[in-house]
Amino acid sequence: MAQEFVVNSTTIENKINQLLPSQGGFGAGVDFTASTMVIPIVDITESAEGSGLRQDLQSSLTLASTAYNVIGATNTTIINTTGYFRFYGLMSCVQGGASATVNINITDGTTTKNLLNGAQAVEFSGVGLINPISYDFIVKIKAGESVRASASDSQTRVSGVAVQIADINGNLT
Repeated sequence: MAQEFVVNSTTIENKINQLLPSQGGFGAGVDFTASTMVIPIVDITESAEGSGLRQDLQSSLTLASTAYNVIGATNTTIINTTGYFRFYGLMSCVQGGASATVNINITDGTTTKNLLNGAQAVEFSGVGLINPISYDFIVKIKAGESVRASASDSQTRVSGVAVQIADINGNLT
């Protein structure tokens, strides 16, 4: 047989008020009670949200994935849609003589910050080096922001794929 007892905890009361605001909280003279009876609870939240899928499968490539290949002295917008995106690919430089650079950055139109400042190739015995860098990272893109790739000259390249893994509120896609 189950036993009933009174719980007098402001921490529990505050949590219930936060989670169940429509209940109006605890009023004066109202007690919060608990029971020793075991009631099984089946949590299907992940399945209901669509997040029951393994993490690696959530970021798998699809027809909707955005592939990009930035070559040469250019600055190209890859994604300007809000949400969480996984970017993965390869950046490289081949250059004899001067240094060459490639990077991936995020901008709001005013401020630009490098997410990945990549490959630099410098002359080595008169022959250009190939210095590839693979990358795999996740970016949150807010309204008005965009992720861009830039390459400094015709012998630099940023190639990859961007996959949306969640919307701006964190709901998995």
